[in-house]
Amino acid sequence: MRHLTAADIQAFDKIYRLNLVNGLPGFKPANLVGTAAPDGATNLAVFSSALHLGSDPALLGIVTRPTTVPRHTYANLKATGCFTLNHVPVALAAPAHYTSANFPDTVSEFDECGFTAAFRDDFPAPYVAESPLSIGLRLLEEHAISNGTVLLVGAVEHVYLQDEGLRDDGTLDLVALAAACISGLDGYHAVQPPVRFGYARPGQFPKPE
Repeated sequence: MRHLTAADIQAFDKIYRLNLVNGLPGFKPANLVGTAAPDGATNLAVFSSALHLGSDPALLGIVTRPTTVPRHTYANLKATGCFTLNHVPVALAAPAHYTSANFPDTVSEFDECGFTAAFRDDFPAPYVAESPLSIGLRLLEEHAISNGTVLLVGAVEHVYLQDEGLRDDGTLDLVALAAACISGLDGYHAVQPPVRFGYARPGQFPKPE
């Protein structure tokens, strides 16, 4: 088994290091983050950093890159206090990845990448109409991280999902939703049916359900 130290990683070529470190967490969720500027201009960007922070109340977070250069998602989110998370369908992985291109703020990635902005229930941030699961969040907290990235914590205010994606016990069927996941910076994967286990208890080794 190969052993890499922190010094080894730091000594790698930049692109090699980016590829390696971005792949270390394994598979990550593929989400399109939708925001709108105060003047109504829409923005869409693919994120693989969404994470669960709590269920009562329902909190989710995203991590943004350092704001040393203009970040349209961050600027819009800060201005309006709202954003949406939209699961990426496997069939739309290419246009979703295209949103990561450095478009000027005068260009909407919704229009340029072929997605439809959907405004629902007077929420100020746009959802992706093509997404099988969309979440509307309101910014609660912002936490600076030592490397310049920022953790943004949002409260879940709205969830829209296709009926086939919700099981009777509240779990999500991401296979039925054909949701993609991401490996590294640019690998998009279809989700396979999971092996599921019940609640783990001491003395009861988990068995597949």
